[in-house]
Amino acid sequence: MTSQEAPVNIGRRGLLLVLSSPSGAGKTTLARRLLDLEEHRLKMSVSVTTRAPRPGEVDGQDYWFVSQEKFHELREGGRLLEWAQVFGNYYGTPREGVEAILKNGDDVLFDIDWQGARQLAEKAAGDVVRVFVLPPTATALAERLKRRNQDSDEVVARRMAQAAGEISHWDEYDYVIVNHDIDHSLSELRSILVGERARRGRLLGLAEFVAQLKRDLDGKH
Repeated sequence: MTSQEAPVNIGRRGLLLVLSSPSGAGKTTLARRLLDLEEHRLKMSVSVTTRAPRPGEVDGQDYWFVSQEKFHELREGGRLLEWAQVFGNYYGTPREGVEAILKNGDDVLFDIDWQGARQLAEKAAGDVVRVFVLPPTATALAERLKRRNQDSDEVVARRMAQAAGEISHWDEYDYVIVNHDIDHSLSELRSILVGERARRGRLLGLAEFVAQLKRDLDGKH
């Protein structure tokens, strides 16, 4: 059997795709639509949180809702890849779930803030791709927060005040998307994912493939 009859397979190491933004900028909508398009290769990392569920949220699907005592137990036991405190509530990424997805050869999508993104990059720098989503204007952000109709006026005001601080971390990210239009932003996000999947450093068996190809070419002379 010749080498051409038994080609070297090229695999790929999974990546960790991080989406961050001020609340209301559209990252959750983008995440859900991207998951619909990439359902066979991209899986959502389900965070644990101490905040109460919002209407329609499902435990284990949107978040794992836990007590503060349970959260601290997970954190102190080293079972969280990253964690942060936001508006008095704790959020974190369970290590076990992410490792199971990567072991299966899939990519993992994270909907986390800049604090979590920074921690994740410190622990898995070569695997993390960070995307920051910006609103087109401050007015658009306020309108989106009010339109959600899930938070009180007081909470909306707090989120608007917090947005400037969150946006100041935009330059820690690999890519930035200004979300003028959700369809266009989704197209940009998917292009980022496709390009990052094709990076030479993520392709497994590529060196062996090229070596075999060169031997085959030399044999043609």
